Amino acid sequence: MTNFHNKVIYQIYPKSFMDSNGDGIGDLRGIIEKLDYLKYLGVDYIWMTPFFVSPQNDNGYDVADYRSIDPVFGTMEDLDELIEEADKRGIGLMLDMVFNHTSTQHEWFQRALKGEKEYIDYYIFKDGDPQYLPTNWESKFGGPTWEYVPHLGKWYLHLFDSTQADLNWENPKVREELKSILRFWKEKGIKGFRFDVINLISKPKVFENDMEGDGRRFYTDGPLVHEFLKELMEDAEMKDIVTVGEMSSTSIDNCIRYSNPAEKELSMCFNFHHLKIDYKNGEKWELMPPDIHSLKELFKQWQLGMQDNGGWNAVFWCNHDQPRIVSRLGDDKNYWKESAKLLATTIHLLRGTPYIYQGEELGMTNSYFSDISQYRDVESLNYYEILLHKGKSKEEALQILAARSRDNSRTPMQWSDGKHAGFSESQPWIGVTGNYKSINVESEIEDEDSILKYYKKLIQLRKEKSVIADGRIEFLPEEEINLFAYRRQNETEELLVLNNLSGESLTLDTSKLELSHYKYLLGNYEDIKSQEKQLLLRPFETIVLERK
Repeated sequence: MTNFHNKVIYQIYPKSFMDSNGDGIGDLRGIIEKLDYLKYLGVDYIWMTPFFVSPQNDNGYDVADYRSIDPVFGTMEDLDELIEEADKRGIGLMLDMVFNHTSTQHEWFQRALKGEKEYIDYYIFKDGDPQYLPTNWESKFGGPTWEYVPHLGKWYLHLFDSTQADLNWENPKVREELKSILRFWKEKGIKGFRFDVINLISKPKVFENDMEGDGRRFYTDGPLVHEFLKELMEDAEMKDIVTVGEMSSTSIDNCIRYSNPAEKELSMCFNFHHLKIDYKNGEKWELMPPDIHSLKELFKQWQLGMQDNGGWNAVFWCNHDQPRIVSRLGDDKNYWKESAKLLATTIHLLRGTPYIYQGEELGMTNSYFSDISQYRDVESLNYYEILLHKGKSKEEALQILAARSRDNSRTPMQWSDGKHAGFSESQPWIGVTGNYKSINVESEIEDEDSILKYYKKLIQLRKEKSVIADGRIEFLPEEEINLFAYRRQNETEELLVLNNLSGESLTLDTSKLELSHYKYLLGNYEDIKSQEKQLLLRPFETIVLERK
């Protein structure tokens, strides 16, 4: 078994995790302060979103210097201490590498702007007339993917914000620069890398208009992406490093190749298909109730597809770009604790390496901001204007943002019921979610029935039971739309996982399940409601049974 199957990775958004110096912004020393908490939880790796020098137009995903710490987060000495202290606690650090694009403030782009041919070739520039875009592609953040530079007479490509210029991976010098960055951090003691939108790095030879969509079909999982990844991993000697690729609009076939050990590309992949099941007509900014049937089908396709072909999933609900899952697929009002535990079980017992996003283990909810002035995210602010332009009222636009904004996941970590949730002595850079008095680390550590204690149990089970890390998965036939049931099996162990994904009770016919052969292992209600051939699953109930 490879060395990351039984591991659990915890994602930190440094800006919102813990503020050590009272400026309202989380920092590296804040993470050091909370390492004992992460050891208590039992996680193996900490993935931190970027804290490199950046103008922060996209919260650090616009990197201006890959080898320097942004002073707002601390110093290189702070990071060295964090690496050392985490290592003492058996925790490895995973850095976030944004290699599809750089900030336009990066020295390479600044030299390109000065007309230096070598650095113009580091990016994707196209000669052209200021009146005519090179293609009709749309940026991920809204608007065109091209920006004109008058004094050069050229357009440059930016799949994201106009301050995030796409790198030209066709240029061997660019690839050498990126390998060198990985070696630098590896020598510092970094044990893992997460690669941001890494499947977008290979662009087509010929750029053309997309008459069917927004352009993504031309650059997603592009023509040379696998070759580029193989070269990067081999030359930067990533063999003993845990690597995960964030895959935008990807396919199972590509993710099998990215993560199959025989291909020597990545350890595992993030895909996001299961987090689009409440997008009306596939549009993020159009709301609809979650399509539970689609959710289950996507899990089945990806779990079985990866299992049968040697791939490996990163399994997750939450990250810095997603709304809080308990508000999205659970019921954060009537069944807050039950639905948070159910969602935890559902994901942690799948085949793959689980990721926990800061606060998820507490059942942190969406922020429910009521005014546009409370938002900070560039995407949310852009789309608020787009929604108004499309004819939505302010109330409608705010309702959509309340459900979809990335800021939902970026509110300060809730440490206590004290001032600013114990995150900072000062006013935080973004508002604290109003329910921090009851949802916080201090109160949940004291409560044996808390969501936090439940996550701790799930992490412990992964270490104790090899079937969770390396067992096969088999999905049970389901007559109930809201039932998500599966088995995990290896040579010595078997688990049966039953999940009611709804706020309504379900009665299961258990005549084929042979329940007498199993014993209770874990659940989110105190008892099991079963009769001879029936099992009652209460709202958002999860039951994990172990074969005797």
